[in-house]
Amino acid sequence: MATQSPPIVSLQQPKDVSIADIEAELLQIWQSYGSAGEYGDFPSAIRASTFSLIVYEPGETQQLLAALGYYTGPIDGIVGPRMVSALKAAQKAYGLPRTGKADDIIKAKLREEYTERLKNGMANSTEQAERLQYSPDLEGSGLADAIAASNPCRIIALCPIAGEDEGLTAQVSASCPVQKHSQSTLVCCEYVTLRGTATALERNAGMISELMIGELPKFLWWKGTPDPEYGLFKRLAALSNSVIIDSSSFNEAETELLQIQNLIEHGIGIADLNWRRLAAWQELTAEAFDPPERRAALKEVDQVTIDYEKGNQSQAVMFLGWLASRLKWRPVSYQTEGGDYDISRVRFLTSEHRTVEAELAGVPVADVGEIAGDMISLRLGSTNNEADCCTVLCSETTGCMRMEAGGGAQACRIQQVTPMFDQKTEHLLSQQLQRWGREVLYEESLAVTAEILKLAKG
Repeated sequence: MATQSPPIVSLQQPKDVSIADIEAELLQIWQSYGSAGEYGDFPSAIRASTFSLIVYEPGETQQLLAALGYYTGPIDGIVGPRMVSALKAAQKAYGLPRTGKADDIIKAKLREEYTERLKNGMANSTEQAERLQYSPDLEGSGLADAIAASNPCRIIALCPIAGEDEGLTAQVSASCPVQKHSQSTLVCCEYVTLRGTATALERNAGMISELMIGELPKFLWWKGTPDPEYGLFKRLAALSNSVIIDSSSFNEAETELLQIQNLIEHGIGIADLNWRRLAAWQELTAEAFDPPERRAALKEVDQVTIDYEKGNQSQAVMFLGWLASRLKWRPVSYQTEGGDYDISRVRFLTSEHRTVEAELAGVPVADVGEIAGDMISLRLGSTNNEADCCTVLCSETTGCMRMEAGGGAQACRIQQVTPMFDQKTEHLLSQQLQRWGREVLYEESLAVTAEILKLAKG
């Protein structure tokens, strides 16, 4: 279970600065806090010399919340406690259910108010202060975004905006997680936020890359589908140890996963946070065949059924790619049946020229979770009724019931996948930032996933 982040101290709220003065402004912050207070009642603060993280944040929700006075944190693209609290504050102001989720209704309300205020002048400081009486930092007090708390570093947020190209605007801020093991010095995270059109960001790619701290690891978190033809992406990806994505956010998972495979083939190191969410499923699947008496039966598996929450097929097809890559199955056909469950059927040939049939089913669910397309259940079986290989894994009782209804349940090994409380984006990102090597297992699995999806494209 994820642990609570330590409290956070804000040294500098987001401050508008000129592009030329970014480094000077940041230096001024650290000079101001470079020594303890006169009476030693406030610890000194230093900038973290760990790594640089560039966040390409095409989503407008966090930017709108900040502009309208609901959110005071940095524009880092993280839907952490402060962001959720800000969404709840806005939903309360608009008379909407306080879900803390950025649905289409709240996005439309934020856009409408922002457009209106641009016409009439933005909200004054008094109104913004009133909003913050029940907003992010108070309602989410004691909680910091996991990335800043666990990995103090330099975060450079790139926020593409629509409209005319008027160059870039910049903000700087700094915050420090209070680490219990140090009473005298805080190691702090510094933020640089750059806003402008995609063209303006691309034009200033050289300046952006110079903001990355030299000789330290560099990460690029691209919140969207990486475009290999976009000059800014190409330049930043070439400078980074790893490009981090989250395929749960893909709108067209099948097409976009193929684009990711293409990037890997061109030498770009990719880390998919959604791949991390499959760890428990992979571990339990492997564990089911650890006993010697079942290990030989693994070769008898020729029927695979995967259920996932309808809407995003990424997890299901990546898991299938992983399974096929481990068992040396070669995909030979892909058929889409559609229907209420968006049924897809994939046929494989084993190294012994046996046929394996796999079914992917997008199950409609009333209460969609925070992660689009989460796996619900898995069934491995065989047409050989004598084989001891039937395995059922599920994340909820209904998933188990559907799989058990497939017949032969009494001979199946059935196991529940324990809910993972650290699978939210901010925690996975925090873990990912501690790795910067190539992920061989992911790349081998995605290569087979890509073969499957190329068959789907015909």
